[in-house]
Amino acid sequence: MRHPPRSVLAAVAGAAALIGSVTVPVVTASAAAPACSVEYSVTSQWGSGFQGAVKITNNTAAMSSWSLGFDFAGGQELTQGWNARWSQSGTTVTAASESYNGSLATGASVSAGFIASWSGSNTVPTSFKLNGTSCNTAVEPSPTPEPTDPAESGPPVLRASGNKLVDAGGATRRLLGVNRSGGEFMCVQGRGVFDGPVDDASVKAIADWKANTVRIPLNEECWLGLSNIDPAYAGANYINAVKGLVAKVKAHGMTPVVELHWTHGQYTGNSAGCSDVHASCQKPMPDMQYTPSFWASVANTFKNDRTVVFDLFNEPYPDRATSTTTQAWQCWRDGGSCPGIGYEVAGMQDLVDSVRGTGATNLVLAGGIAYSNDLSQWLTYKPADPAGNLAAAWHVYNFNTCADESCWNSTLAPVAAQVPLVAGEIGENTCAHGFIDQVMKWFDSHGLSYLGWTWNTWDCSSGPSLISGYDGTPTAFGTGLRDHLRALNG
Repeated sequence: MRHPPRSVLAAVAGAAALIGSVTVPVVTASAAAPACSVEYSVTSQWGSGFQGAVKITNNTAAMSSWSLGFDFAGGQELTQGWNARWSQSGTTVTAASESYNGSLATGASVSAGFIASWSGSNTVPTSFKLNGTSCNTAVEPSPTPEPTDPAESGPPVLRASGNKLVDAGGATRRLLGVNRSGGEFMCVQGRGVFDGPVDDASVKAIADWKANTVRIPLNEECWLGLSNIDPAYAGANYINAVKGLVAKVKAHGMTPVVELHWTHGQYTGNSAGCSDVHASCQKPMPDMQYTPSFWASVANTFKNDRTVVFDLFNEPYPDRATSTTTQAWQCWRDGGSCPGIGYEVAGMQDLVDSVRGTGATNLVLAGGIAYSNDLSQWLTYKPADPAGNLAAAWHVYNFNTCADESCWNSTLAPVAAQVPLVAGEIGENTCAHGFIDQVMKWFDSHGLSYLGWTWNTWDCSSGPSLISGYDGTPTAFGTGLRDHLRALNG
């Protein structure tokens, strides 16, 4: 799926009469240190508006990006802001870090300001969360949890058995959940690693929807630490951030799917997402220069944890570059010099070989052509997998070609009869859920898996967004998926 453009709020101009500062107090020195401190102040106020500021102090581990959330309690409405990407949904205000101030070391502070309207009273917010963690509150030691059997509390080790996904005990499993976008684009744009918080509270909110799977899109240049990426978001820093999110997903009993979304290679042909050689958009196919190395590194990182699933490449579209469907499918599987694509392509067989060459036997997903919406010849061109642990991946939105039951019956059903099938992305651009309701009904009837796009607080009109808040507050679109998952797994 492509992503909405970044919006930037205008800087404030003009001045108003200073009326003094109203500051939210922090905890006293005698209490245990808070994870974070926030000082909120009203620096000036006039007839229908006021200027405010927040000073955030991080008292925990260093972070590469931050997001502050709080609620206006007096009917205030945000109008402008600076030193952060400000937004408001209902009463909830969010200030997310910019590219230049996302890094926040332990003990470091950052300030941001805004202008808002008010009427009646200008009540000062009293509760703040930084990356989902409550601020200005003493942190008490957590009780030591009782030991648990990881086999009972964690996600299952999955393998393909015929056309089913099964766990170690042979029970049939389905991957039902969401995508958590951000890791594919924030780093290459120099804005951090993830878009929004990825702390325990935000991951728990996904689990509270009764999801059992989280798909995590990645960027190969950031993982490999190439020179065009800000070192703060590249190489070991990026890898450790991904490993941290994977661990949180697992801690809540959900299956992590790590997926390669954006790759290197210059493509300016039909349906090009960008003209950049770097991994700043969706390319028609992976590149031989870096992608096999990426998958060898990812596989080595997670090969001793077979609960992690590998999704080889987000949305191949060699069909837009080549003149025939046969050429497209040959390019998809075999790579090499593909018609219409100017760089050497890594085919799906190359990527399977890279993963298996490390000794990793994790479940692997491979999406078809036409942005993973066409599986018509997937079985014909299926890559050889020495581990026998390969499943087909498929994406569908209401604007795709294969978006009705007739197509699903004719092209998906034959694939699903032979191999496990996972809809890695389902969604619609209407901000409603009538279309995904149809998708989920069909997939349920066939015992198949699906993941909603996406667990991010974007403007739904610019791309399917499941939530309006990282506490799990759903959009109208997200309500359909949430209620369905809870009905299935509640």
